[in-house]
Amino acid sequence: MLVILISFAFAFGLILTRVGLPPMVGFLLAGFVYHMAGLATPAGLDTVADLGITLLLFSIGLKLDVKGLLKPEIWASATSHIVLSTAFITGALLLGQHWLTTPLLDMSWQTMLILGFALSFSSTVFAVKVLEDKGDLTAFYGRIAIGILIMQDLFAVLFLSASEGKLPSLWALSVLALPLLRPVLFRFLDMAGRGELFILCGLFIALGVGAEGFSLVGLKPDLGALVVGVLVAGHKRASELSKALFGFKELMLVGFFLSIGMAGLPTWDMLLAAALLCLLLPFKCGLYHLIISRFGLRSRTSLFATLSLANYSEFGLIVTAIAVGQNLLPTEWLLVMAMTVSLSFAVASPFSTSSERVYRWMSSWLKRFECAYCHPHDAPIDVAGAKALIFGMGRIGSGAYDELVKTYGRAVVGVEHAPERVDFNRADGRRVILGDACDTEFWLKIKADAALELVILAMPNHHGNVFAAKQLRNLGFECHVAAIARYPEEVEELAELNICAAYNMYEQAGGGLAKKALESCSFKP
Repeated sequence: MLVILISFAFAFGLILTRVGLPPMVGFLLAGFVYHMAGLATPAGLDTVADLGITLLLFSIGLKLDVKGLLKPEIWASATSHIVLSTAFITGALLLGQHWLTTPLLDMSWQTMLILGFALSFSSTVFAVKVLEDKGDLTAFYGRIAIGILIMQDLFAVLFLSASEGKLPSLWALSVLALPLLRPVLFRFLDMAGRGELFILCGLFIALGVGAEGFSLVGLKPDLGALVVGVLVAGHKRASELSKALFGFKELMLVGFFLSIGMAGLPTWDMLLAAALLCLLLPFKCGLYHLIISRFGLRSRTSLFATLSLANYSEFGLIVTAIAVGQNLLPTEWLLVMAMTVSLSFAVASPFSTSSERVYRWMSSWLKRFECAYCHPHDAPIDVAGAKALIFGMGRIGSGAYDELVKTYGRAVVGVEHAPERVDFNRADGRRVILGDACDTEFWLKIKADAALELVILAMPNHHGNVFAAKQLRNLGFECHVAAIARYPEEVEELAELNICAAYNMYEQAGGGLAKKALESCSFKP
């Protein structure tokens, strides 16, 4: 059965990617089809799904800026949306009970309030996957979206503790002493070296220390993985650990999406209920955009963050399961919620992946909601006078910067969308500004600057490099453009956009190493 399920997942994932949807939608569909075929659920699938969520939250913790959660655009936006969205969806359910004659809505207003609360959440799994695929986890709008989701996760933990009618044990106070373990965890990472032992060290910290440790004291295991991830985020190898666990996390998340689709066999009434609930998504998104924009975010940033949150959360399944267990809801609502979450993923995916196109279509209307005040991290960028621009100030971008300074001096400007990387480069004396190469308004800002001679696209995300190259071509820039790529097909795609130099960093790495070796040999006596 496991081989058949993997075959279903691969086939539907491949088909859905061919039509422009993310593979996760295919995995959901594969789960439904597999279950409708009457095939048995492979043993251990739920365990794999739970491990996927745990590792996902651990990886979020490795990249999390705790101070960022204390910013008003995070905590105030999350809190306001929970309250307003719960009230709106509960009201919609009450109207549906009044107008529609269906046993699915035969429930008390208190139960509808619980459903409204569950449907007010957005999916952490979906948002992180989409942001990872777009390379925007560290973009300003990506950090806003992730911050709101983490605040929602904290609300979820409080709700689950209250709904189960029990409080964590007194030993739960011991988690306050976790910072004392930080030197020990750092030492483990230093001693683990590389390879399989390093991966096992990461799994031990995430599952053993974090998830299992929190579970023993009556707290949510996933929260433990998140907290421990935050603890080790300051280690110099935290980014390396995140990359090492990436394959495990991705594979186990496939099990999560399959398990959602295998929740049961739907009926037409359930499908109709799920479709009607998905019709509420535009109103939920409107609340997100309206609230987020009140904190000085431009319409583009507010829209991108909103589209990342334009779905229902897998947490709704947990809340529904609790309500069913307490006989507040009929069992059919588990299937309704599973289909609602699945459909919301399918509806949200094309909008989120085509967010720039959506913004261009709606920009004139959305700008009406902008505040007069502009958030410092979201202000328009001025690069007037720059002769060379470098997009992406990672290791490759910073190396290119240091080389170009020899020719252009202070007329070289680096552009980076991650604030911490901007600060790092500025500390090293580089002229770097905070900006997003995938921001249409950024390109309109530098449209009239004729001094620009060279642009280097050194972003790790190929889609970002392609978008920037298209903007340069569409706006009529006469400068030379060079870009990095990882695969031959990426080099070909960039070449079709009239890039004067597409540098395959993997192919060229060997040549660069040999050149360096020959240069060093030439100085030997």
